[in-house]
Amino acid sequence: MQKAGILGLGCYLPPKKLTNSDLEKMVETSDEWITTRTGIKERRIASKEVAASDLGAEASRAAIKDAGLLPEDIDLIITATITPDMAFPATSCIIQDKIGAKNAACFDINAACSGFVFTMVIAQQFVNSGLYNHVLVVGTEKLTSIVDWKDRLTCVLFGDGAGACVVGKSKNRVILSSFMGADGSGGHLLSVPAGGSRLPATEDTVKDRLHFLKMEGNEVFKIAVRIMVDAANKAIKKAGLGRDDISLFIPHQANIRILLAVAKRLGVPQEKIFMNIEKYGNMSAASTAVALVEASQENRIKKGEHVVLVAFGGGLTYGAVVVKW
Repeated sequence: MQKAGILGLGCYLPPKKLTNSDLEKMVETSDEWITTRTGIKERRIASKEVAASDLGAEASRAAIKDAGLLPEDIDLIITATITPDMAFPATSCIIQDKIGAKNAACFDINAACSGFVFTMVIAQQFVNSGLYNHVLVVGTEKLTSIVDWKDRLTCVLFGDGAGACVVGKSKNRVILSSFMGADGSGGHLLSVPAGGSRLPATEDTVKDRLHFLKMEGNEVFKIAVRIMVDAANKAIKKAGLGRDDISLFIPHQANIRILLAVAKRLGVPQEKIFMNIEKYGNMSAASTAVALVEASQENRIKKGEHVVLVAFGGGLTYGAVVVKW
């Protein structure tokens, strides 16, 4: 029996690269410091006139084409982003208009770096229930628009990009199981403090740089490893599988040390952990999406194999999805 699965994949990365050498000229840092602590060598930077919807629209077109569909075939668009074009309308609505998906309902979700995993779970429910046939899932971020370029500890971490997939009834690349979780008590560890109803924009919030991303890196690191391993294990167990049954883990690309620590705690060899953090840095909701697309393009997943997508993000949120290719 056909169940919800991935019909098509696509991604888009802005052409401009910002290397560690470039950052050395902007803030007090070095290529060696960044590489050793994060594993990042470069990240993609969207130009000033480009918004998250522009990146997401490019990825969406690629995913729809890969699925062998037309934009009019899309019933629902769900976009995961923490860098929407604006507070409202939803970035999904803007993407809908850009790509001509005139028959699609639209909404956004905010689960930060877990966003793409969460949207896949939501899409799975709509398809399995029979309510929609083709759901477009988009993870898109222009993180450089909320990065504080005076904060040398955070500005080196983030980049821009988008990834997308079409979820529909399929015999292949089937979503077998999922797990989602959250711990709101850790929300203060990773946030943009101002710009919402708690701290609307004022002269003081701008002066105090409260509209930029703030992160307590050491605390996030300790929690991230534990909750990603927990999420992956729970999703694998729900699928009736063991860790040895998983051919590839695709984790959120936050930090090389986090990825290696996750591999160690899971008890899997490093080659089973997909990594592209060196090229793109942390792209929040786009990170896992782009990694999935590249893993597929590089033939890292064979038909019949099992892959786990796992992520954590601001909220704190965390989740995992098991897919049988």
